[in-house]
Amino acid sequence: MAAGSSSTSRGSLPKFLENLSGAGKAIGVLTSGGDAQGMNAAVRAVVRMGIYTGAKVYFIYEGYQGMVDGGANIVEADWESVSSILQVGGTIIGSARCKAFRSREGRLKAALNLVQLGITNVCVIGGDGSLTGANIFREEWSGLLEELAQNGKISEEAMKKHGYLNVVGMVGSIDNDFCGTDMTIGTDSALHRIIEVIDAIMTTAQSHQRTFVLEVMGRHCGYLALVSALACGADWVFLPESPPEEGWEENMCIKLSENRARKKRLNIIIVSEGAIDTQNKPITSEKIKELVVSQLGYDTRVTILGHVQRGGTPSAFDRILASRMGVEAVIALLEATPEIPACVVSLNGNHAVRLPLMECVQMTQDVQKAMDEGRFKDAVKLRGRSFEGNLRTYKRLAIKLPDDQITKTNCNVAVINVGAPAAGMNAAVRSAVRVGIAEGHKMFAIYDGFDGFAKGHIKEIGWTDVGGWTGQGGSILGTKRTLPGKYLEQIAEQIRVHNINALLIIGGFEAYLGLLELSAAREKHEEFCVPMVMVPATVSNNVPGSDFSIGADTALNTITDTCDRIKQSASGTKRRVFIIETMGGYCGYLANMGGLAAGADAAYIFEEPFDIRDLQSNVEHLTEKMKTTIQRGLVLRNESCSENYTTDFIYQLYSEEGKGVFDCRKNVLGHMQQGGAPSPFDRNFGTKISARAMEWITAKLKESQGKGKKFVTDDSICLLGMRKRNLLFQPVTELKEETDFEHRIPKEQWWLKLRPLMKILAKYKASYDVSDSGQLEPVRQRGTQGEEPADI
Repeated sequence: MAAGSSSTSRGSLPKFLENLSGAGKAIGVLTSGGDAQGMNAAVRAVVRMGIYTGAKVYFIYEGYQGMVDGGANIVEADWESVSSILQVGGTIIGSARCKAFRSREGRLKAALNLVQLGITNVCVIGGDGSLTGANIFREEWSGLLEELAQNGKISEEAMKKHGYLNVVGMVGSIDNDFCGTDMTIGTDSALHRIIEVIDAIMTTAQSHQRTFVLEVMGRHCGYLALVSALACGADWVFLPESPPEEGWEENMCIKLSENRARKKRLNIIIVSEGAIDTQNKPITSEKIKELVVSQLGYDTRVTILGHVQRGGTPSAFDRILASRMGVEAVIALLEATPEIPACVVSLNGNHAVRLPLMECVQMTQDVQKAMDEGRFKDAVKLRGRSFEGNLRTYKRLAIKLPDDQITKTNCNVAVINVGAPAAGMNAAVRSAVRVGIAEGHKMFAIYDGFDGFAKGHIKEIGWTDVGGWTGQGGSILGTKRTLPGKYLEQIAEQIRVHNINALLIIGGFEAYLGLLELSAAREKHEEFCVPMVMVPATVSNNVPGSDFSIGADTALNTITDTCDRIKQSASGTKRRVFIIETMGGYCGYLANMGGLAAGADAAYIFEEPFDIRDLQSNVEHLTEKMKTTIQRGLVLRNESCSENYTTDFIYQLYSEEGKGVFDCRKNVLGHMQQGGAPSPFDRNFGTKISARAMEWITAKLKESQGKGKKFVTDDSICLLGMRKRNLLFQPVTELKEETDFEHRIPKEQWWLKLRPLMKILAKYKASYDVSDSGQLEPVRQRGTQGEEPADI
């Protein structure tokens, strides 16, 4: 299937990979600096995409040290070299700091080693220091080759043939400290490690009424500390970019003692390892502990996470991100010319883009300069609008203003969950309640969906009532699939009785259908003429108007983790193929993205029809692969992809056709995909999108103050969704045109563009549309475009 065959935003026709050939070219791939989970996924994508285009690909072991030492450190890779590494943390090709490469003499040795193998394309996966070194090497390349030729180390012909070096970078750093990209490889996985520890600490801390001080990595960047504080509802956070104001010691102790007075059994303080005060002096975790013990006498413990954050299995997000970046890096190398500056492959919303490497490095260094000079407001701004937004949201949700400082609006706002449970719903409810209270509204919780709404299961909900909700899976309010259509009279009555002035609905496709029904009922029931907004929350990720739904990332991680375990169960046995059924209704998001993250050989989805010939072709393809060193195969099937080609049918077909080569096992993952603690992404996405929805409600209510205005226009009943990199409010009536109601999916889905990528990495022939990339874009501060940036 050729993905994205429509014309691009630049007005040109799509450009497919067939036009790019790597024949006669050699690519070297290295990892440098600190390791990060997902680096192996990037290495795998570079190797397989390079081989796919006809290029030779070489591992450069131990980073720049291996490049300088040469010999056995530079080895040609084949397809099988990168099998079964997708789920492995760290980097299989090693990483090292290298003093020799910093000197011209060292770079001269490295150039000789590369030229002897014909390598003139280098892909560097590392931090800003590693990428800067690569750029210096590129700029010196022709001079280094001239010197080698003069010394008789290489021929004049070799010097001319390999006259220029192409360099493409990918940022592997758990700190997310590189400007120009929404997320760096490894950041999401590091957040997973931190949140797992915090969730575990919370249970022990509650048992003993303890205060925990948790130190996370981030010597120069507070991203991990800030986002993990937002994700767990920490009581206080210390960041390098935003030191606490003078008198913070007293303010923090007051906050902690107020929490205890409200019967909160635990306090969590998160400290970035590079935390400083306004005088640029370090604020250490031990100093904070001593302060709490001496001032309050609380039982306080310090936990320093250290390298735990770098370790473990990469998250689904990091595997997909690294795979996309690796493929884009190879395409960028094949398209490179001497005139195009070295680039870094970055994530911008849902797009892999290329940015000038040194401009990104310069902007990253500007942040540090601002901190060194005490310009902390500038440092936060330079980190981008997303960092600023995270900090603002954290402060709003963590610190409750005294009642006499909140201007009351005399408006009642209700929150309801609709549809199947999704991890992250509770984080969204907590965020909505606290932002609503901070904006002066009275907040009401509606229990058990529209069913409970009709029966009057409605209670006022306060600030402390939602404490500790961010890490809870499922729906604490209770949620049902019931639509409001048959309860319109009763629901209108409850809106009247409780004087509800606005409604926030958090849910999936049923929530969307429910909003459409309420919109249509406005003519008969004026009670429904209030602002209503929906936030998408469903594991299926099938709500029109949004690229992501709360809960889908958690489900994707569950699928990926389960596939890893299932594949591992066959280690040491004979060759085996696993057929896995995922949820999603008619939406193939989970099957497709799970397939990409778990390294599946095939993923059957409703959006791409298939027949018996396709199944036969897949079996034959897998049989061929199994005859080499490949030991295990993985096939994913979306639950509603075909009425007749059921999971049982596919299992029996593969079992029969694979006889003598491999045997089969099948697994139906079922409702485990809806359960579990929410992932960091879902906690933060739920928190931020819900806060944004409440701000919209406040703005709408202000419009009508003193006018007695009823809301009858389409723009007062909206769905808030993420589109590319913007959070957009879209009238639900306008989204009807984009909806396939029969199959409960959007008519167009962005992730289908990634479908060929999964096939290519599984060794199938596929057309990959590269027209969305192919040129350098200007570097912008993170999150300067659109309403809200996508790096959650």
